[in-house]
Amino acid sequence: MIDIKIVSSLEKVFPNEAPVTKPECTKFSDLKGEVVSFQIAYYGDVNSKEYVCLKIDSDINDWIRVRTVELVPSALPCNAVYDDNYLRTTPGMFPDLLRDLKNNQVPVIAHQWRALWIDITVPESADSGSYEMTFTLQDCIGEVLCAETAKIKVIDAILPEQKLIHTEWFHADCLADYYHLEPWSGEYWSMLENFIREYAGRGMNAILTPVLTPPLDTAVGGERTTIQLAVIEKNGDNYTFDFSRLKKWIDLCRKYGIKYFEVAHLFTQWGATSAPKVVAREDGQLKKIFGWETKSDSPEYCSFLKQFLTALTEKFKEWNIAEQVYFHTSDEPSEAHLEAYETARQEIDPYIKGFKTLDALSDYSFYKRGLVEKPVPGTNHIEPFLKAKVPGLWTYYCTAQSTEVSNRFMSMPSARNRILGVQLYKFGIEGFLQWGFNFYNSQYSLEHINPYAVTDAGSAFPSGDAFLIYPGEDRKPEESLRLMNLFHAMQDIRAMELLESMIGKDEVVQEMEKGLNEEITFKKYPTSDAWLLGFRQRINDRIESCVRRQ
Repeated sequence: MIDIKIVSSLEKVFPNEAPVTKPECTKFSDLKGEVVSFQIAYYGDVNSKEYVCLKIDSDINDWIRVRTVELVPSALPCNAVYDDNYLRTTPGMFPDLLRDLKNNQVPVIAHQWRALWIDITVPESADSGSYEMTFTLQDCIGEVLCAETAKIKVIDAILPEQKLIHTEWFHADCLADYYHLEPWSGEYWSMLENFIREYAGRGMNAILTPVLTPPLDTAVGGERTTIQLAVIEKNGDNYTFDFSRLKKWIDLCRKYGIKYFEVAHLFTQWGATSAPKVVAREDGQLKKIFGWETKSDSPEYCSFLKQFLTALTEKFKEWNIAEQVYFHTSDEPSEAHLEAYETARQEIDPYIKGFKTLDALSDYSFYKRGLVEKPVPGTNHIEPFLKAKVPGLWTYYCTAQSTEVSNRFMSMPSARNRILGVQLYKFGIEGFLQWGFNFYNSQYSLEHINPYAVTDAGSAFPSGDAFLIYPGEDRKPEESLRLMNLFHAMQDIRAMELLESMIGKDEVVQEMEKGLNEEITFKKYPTSDAWLLGFRQRINDRIESCVRRQ
């Protein structure tokens, strides 16, 4: 016997817990050009693993993608400090990996709840109206075991282009390490395209660009795999630069719609004390010329930066992308690093005039002293920046944002992931940054990991913090349900912006906070699936009403 239920995309189906059907969460509507997702949860009263066949009857079969929701292990589901808005806080197996269904064969595991993830991608050319889908599970001879029907309403409006600048740091070295490929070889570029296509297709339109190997999450004295795009020749105190590999990277990213490029950090993380790893060809040999042993204010590195940044910025201007480039100085400096950070900025400022600067930092004094044009405070430290009305404000979260605010840990409800879109829209946030699209190393990059087996960077960060994507077979990515729910958050923003163009932002925010006891902030917000999905439905209903009146 098999039991099935239709549940929302915000449900996390654990094998030992029957999901609760919420009718208010299974009313699906969509704008043209949008992806709507839901799940079919199923339970098998069988003695051992069996396979059944999925059959879909619908006029929109071409729009439908079906994937299994696979369980992955978590040794560290949360930090020592957490709040009451978690699903589970003990180690175990969590639903996360989405894997394409093969030959319509659905695995039924004895006495476990599992789920199928359903994506409906509505073409912009689709006709508006209601569409029905019947999902049937059959045995090997075609006998019907169970069936469920879902409906989707397509609204006669096209989802507008994303305005929010969104970056999840892309770790190009981790892909080379996992697939055992030589960086920038033909095979590597071919693989890279698969992941960049995926990255851009799920709402990331800015990308960390390793002009030099990024000095991120690297132990003092250690180093990560060289992934430097710039080809450098050293002749005494002089340098020549070949940026053709960088141009190929930029062209590939722009091919898939990525508009903005973050030049990887020019100084080490947590204090800007040293130079990043830089390799160059000198006397016919490729060697490391700078690294942890190089003080950030050393005359040799300062001379290099002058030549390097002068040549690099000229190329950005030549390629007509200067307005889309951001320079990073050092990641996550604290008040104790203020003086070192200021010195680092003084070193590079003469050579990046006219370019934007961007860094994740939560101490307002860095911005107040003019040390960074685009400060990126953590969502739990954003209030002073909002109060000061910092123009074009960005924000970020990572492992440290484990209480009160939104985040994407596997142990958190999906609504806590998706609510981010509501918050970013309300406060007019220009950009969102997160550090791990595909970080497949342990903390401090001491060793490489298999993300299918280790989801917490070696029990350093809560599972889900370090990556959104899995490195699948055939050098192609496999998505997580966390990535899909974050993508839905980006779509929510676009839908709210469409409604704003029709009725104004104040009225959209009024609709957002209708019936709530307090205003939405980054720390206070509705936590239920029903509220979040119901609000999105209200947005769609109002868009439809406006379209009809036109």
